[in-house]
Amino acid sequence: MRLRLAPAGRALARALKRISKDWQWWLALAAGPLFWGLLLFAGQQPSAARPLTQPLAYLHLALVMPVVEELVFRGWLQGWLLEQSWGARRRAGLSHANLMTSALFALAHLINHAPLWALGVYFPSLVFGYFRERHASVTPAILLHVAYNAGYFWWFFPPAI
Repeated sequence: MRLRLAPAGRALARALKRISKDWQWWLALAAGPLFWGLLLFAGQQPSAARPLTQPLAYLHLALVMPVVEELVFRGWLQGWLLEQSWGARRRAGLSHANLMTSALFALAHLINHAPLWALGVYFPSLVFGYFRERHASVTPAILLHVAYNAGYFWWFFPPAI
């Protein structure tokens, strides 16, 4: 008996197969642990409140928020901007849609982050947008964002959520 996947399941399986062969995606994935290591080396203190003490808060930060953010920013907003006449134009290899979406993504992070930290999310956002366009799918961006958040919040879990 052969397992049959629903159309969404087949699309996800195809996307995962393409991603698994993309060396640039794997390089972007490796950038996360390098960044956390740099933070530790620079003196950022690992959290005393381990994520396992607040598993629902950790899952919210590491899984729920990245999925929602990617569906809204890369799935809906960047997709809509790409349909605009100017959105698909490129500057330094990045679409105007990606540049605009990433700017708005960074601005949205001002709600919960200091300005410099919110600005810092601009660069990973460009990476998420790049892979969204490279694969014509939001799946690579979701996977990267989940991996980045999961590792970051594992090491630097906020003390009071």
